Amino acid sequence: MRVLLTGGSGLVGSSLAPALVVSGHEVVRLLRPSAPAEGRETQATWNPDAGQIDLSRAGHLDTVVHLAGETIAQRWTPKVKRRIRDSRVEGTRLLCEALAGLPTLPKVLVCASATGIYGDRGEEWLDEASAAGNGFLAEVCREWEAASVLAAERAIRVVHLRIGIVLSPKGGALAKMLPVFRLGLGGPLGDGRTYWSWIALDDLLEVIQHALANETLRGVVNAVSPNPVTNAEFVKTLGGVLRRPAILPVPRLAVELLFGEMGREAMLSSFRVKPAKLIESSFKFQFSDLTPALRHLLSREG
Repeated sequence: MRVLLTGGSGLVGSSLAPALVVSGHEVVRLLRPSAPAEGRETQATWNPDAGQIDLSRAGHLDTVVHLAGETIAQRWTPKVKRRIRDSRVEGTRLLCEALAGLPTLPKVLVCASATGIYGDRGEEWLDEASAAGNGFLAEVCREWEAASVLAAERAIRVVHLRIGIVLSPKGGALAKMLPVFRLGLGGPLGDGRTYWSWIALDDLLEVIQHALANETLRGVVNAVSPNPVTNAEFVKTLGGVLRRPAILPVPRLAVELLFGEMGREAMLSSFRVKPAKLIESSFKFQFSDLTPALRHLLSREG
């Protein structure tokens, strides 16, 4: 397959591109103007901020994987929230308009979304049929998914991957936690009862390829391990794998003071999510449980 990839420089995209090549696919990156000139000469380009996109160098596209978006791991000022929303909603809309105008349409668009759409739901089990929740993340995700409507109307199979916490020592939440935990200074956030729905990076790469190939998958698909854990369980397991204590709690108030609204929604909200559609489609997780996932990731890092 010939795959158009956005967000190729991010944590997931930078690992997905070589994985696709190893699997025998050809990857075309959709690059921003800030990319090196050499890359822009041979790849498709776009500038979502200016509403510009050029797929003239992309050639025939079989599939598209859309991962681009401003990081949410920063303090949410009004300006930052606008960037987070626009990078996802307007970027997706721009991409889908361009795809709809191609002489030959790609067969499938796999578009990133997030479990943040469910909002803070405590111990409630959530699957793809669960209603969206409240809050900034939920609102952004609803608009993000809706922005691909033009692709769906043109009979492109659209898969919205609602991705949980991606575990990798290369970046994301785990990479930020490791230095503190290695010093023995880690501990639960707040009361530790919030659920974290996670997925090992290795499994997420396989999920994306599974979604590209499996024609039965469409619409919302939760990309998480089948075994979410509470924050207290997560930090205890991480401490055990690192052979370090993980007993120093970070009070909820401290999280809110340090990170504001982002801390409340992204770090202290509870998402207990089930990957029902992946299970139904016979997807096989390499790492369905946290302990072997962390052992694998951290041993490979070493």
